[in-house]
Amino acid sequence: MKYRKFPNIDLEVSALGFGCMRLPIIGEDSSQIDESLAIKMIRHAIDNGVNYIDTAYGYHGGNSEIVVGKALKGGYRNKVNLATKLPVWKLTKIEDADILLDEQLKKLDTDHIDFYLLHALNKQRWDMLKNMNIFSWIEKIKSQGKIKHIGFSFHDSLDTFKLIIDEYEGWEFCQIQYNYLNRNYQAGEEGLKYAYAKGLGVIIMEPLLGGKLARKPPEEVQKVWEKAKIKRSPAQWGLLWLWNQKEVTTVLSGMSSIQQVIENIETADQGYVGCLSDEELKLIDEVTKKYLELKPIDCTGCKYCLPCPNGVDIPRNFNLYNDAKVYNMYEEAKKTYLKPDKEQQKASNCVECGMCEEKCPQNLPIRKLLKEVVQFFEG
Repeated sequence: MKYRKFPNIDLEVSALGFGCMRLPIIGEDSSQIDESLAIKMIRHAIDNGVNYIDTAYGYHGGNSEIVVGKALKGGYRNKVNLATKLPVWKLTKIEDADILLDEQLKKLDTDHIDFYLLHALNKQRWDMLKNMNIFSWIEKIKSQGKIKHIGFSFHDSLDTFKLIIDEYEGWEFCQIQYNYLNRNYQAGEEGLKYAYAKGLGVIIMEPLLGGKLARKPPEEVQKVWEKAKIKRSPAQWGLLWLWNQKEVTTVLSGMSSIQQVIENIETADQGYVGCLSDEELKLIDEVTKKYLELKPIDCTGCKYCLPCPNGVDIPRNFNLYNDAKVYNMYEEAKKTYLKPDKEQQKASNCVECGMCEEKCPQNLPIRKLLKEVVQFFEG
């Protein structure tokens, strides 16, 4: 296992972190974790050098923290840096944060959290937290020894990312979604370098885009991979691309099988700054370009088209359509599209008023494209 130093903390963490959002489950209910297998996987990872374990209050219907706590018994807790996250959307007043943190400590069966994150920050949530004087609360819980290091995970624009970093000097790390297809998504590559320059450790989530970059690629993409002199799996290429960058502190993988744990540990042993040649980096750029060319609807997800007066979630519909086409995942995308609780958001609820097209910066023919989505998933 390779290890990397946090820029501003005297600490080394494993290049591979274990993300506990996609633990193995029993049946189709994501809250029903296969505990024995999950514990076996987590402990196998730790036994082979992984020392960063990441979970959150809401993962697996609230059960992820409980299973992680069980996995870290028997001396394993002392071998790892444990990370979990405060569900800031549940706060109505700052006292709620104390209640939630104490609940998490109990579920994890520990007296402290090593790396504590304010979960899924965006501009609205950040403004709310500032009004609650979150800074004083952070200093309080650190002084009490309940947490060691404070950071945040992020889902918003690059400008908001920089704003959050600049408005609090106490940040020690952050967590962003980043992979070779998401170089300009949310914080993106510029945000990664900005945080690193400010002395923050950067934790990477969705390194393989929720597993999409690990599955069998489309034929056009596979032809590009086949040009490589050293043959690797799509997952290996995606992970090594991240570890090749000095600004990356650790990469979280949401592993759901023991085989994934074994393979990722083997790949992590090959991951270091400079592990890929210029020729290989150009190959990944070519793969990126090919994936983007395969994307049938050039929607950026900017959401300028929303709200739709009839409740249609236009970006969601286009994203599912693109996923089905690009990543060979029709059945998964259709199942998500047809979820009963998303009925109002379906493309078939479009009444063709055209308001969305007036606001779309990409000038997409949204009404025509929504009809394609309806035919594809409902026809």
